[in-house]
Amino acid sequence: GGSIEAKAVKSEFDNYSAAYGETGTAEGIKDRSQTVQLVDVFYSLVTDFYEWGWGQSFHFSPKLPGKDWKASEAAHETRIAALLGLKPGDKAVDVGCGVGGPLRTIASVSGAHVVGLTINQYQVDRARHHNEKLGVAPLTTVVRGDFLNMPFENASFDGAYAIEATCHAPKLEDVFGEVYRVLKPGCRFVTYEWVSTNLYDAKNPEHVRIMDEINFGNGLPEMRTWKEAEDAGKKVGFDLILSQDMATASPVCGAWYKRLSLTLNTIWINKSIVNTLNLFGLLPRGMKEVHDMLVFVAVSLCEGGRTGTFTPMHMLVFQKPGKK
Repeated sequence: GGSIEAKAVKSEFDNYSAAYGETGTAEGIKDRSQTVQLVDVFYSLVTDFYEWGWGQSFHFSPKLPGKDWKASEAAHETRIAALLGLKPGDKAVDVGCGVGGPLRTIASVSGAHVVGLTINQYQVDRARHHNEKLGVAPLTTVVRGDFLNMPFENASFDGAYAIEATCHAPKLEDVFGEVYRVLKPGCRFVTYEWVSTNLYDAKNPEHVRIMDEINFGNGLPEMRTWKEAEDAGKKVGFDLILSQDMATASPVCGAWYKRLSLTLNTIWINKSIVNTLNLFGLLPRGMKEVHDMLVFVAVSLCEGGRTGTFTPMHMLVFQKPGKK
């Protein structure tokens, strides 16, 4: 359970589950003041499973023709370095960096120094471990902190980005406002947002169910629309440069959820391993339930993709007014 003691995993997961409203109500986290703590608990519970089953980059990517998933993943990340215009000597912040997969790619390809911020200490430790092991520590720093109250000075970064991370904020304006504060004038913020699309119908029970399951299985307080995400950036002072759903931007790329769908075809192997370890008491109580939740929500994510009602990669490119 990451930084959670083994004996506390079951109770922490039970508390996490109880914090959400009933499926089909679109309520999400009932008490939004608990969001930061619940997200910290969520990542303590799931980080090892994410690394084991997915890798070090906790995000989706469109599948590029003729490229494997790792190359497609890297392309999705390096797009950000290009849009930010990062170069050696610059400093950027990764808002919600996880264990640092994208951070390492973006620092390596640009030569800029990237500072990763995550609420979860276990992820900080994992990210630093990987940075050292892969030789990118000189270009990276990873700190624990709340992206609603960043431990950085005003106007201290040449670029900022978030990859499927700010969806965890109780209010997008709060995290976008902090990004605005720490960016230098004239610099950009690129974010891939988890949002509902124009195809989502709030009166359709199936659509609501899918979104509720995605929220619960991924530690989200609620699901926003792409328009709400755009407006949140504008409200805090950003100029909106580009708004594009990367899931549908290219007609030749493969579906972002295809990799997850393929994983589900062989998930019985992972489930067998987890069930066996659980049977012999080799897993902390509650870890099997965490794994079951992740398998369940994988189905919901694929449903969101197939119906076109959900995207994990609506890209917003914001710029802070002023000259560099």
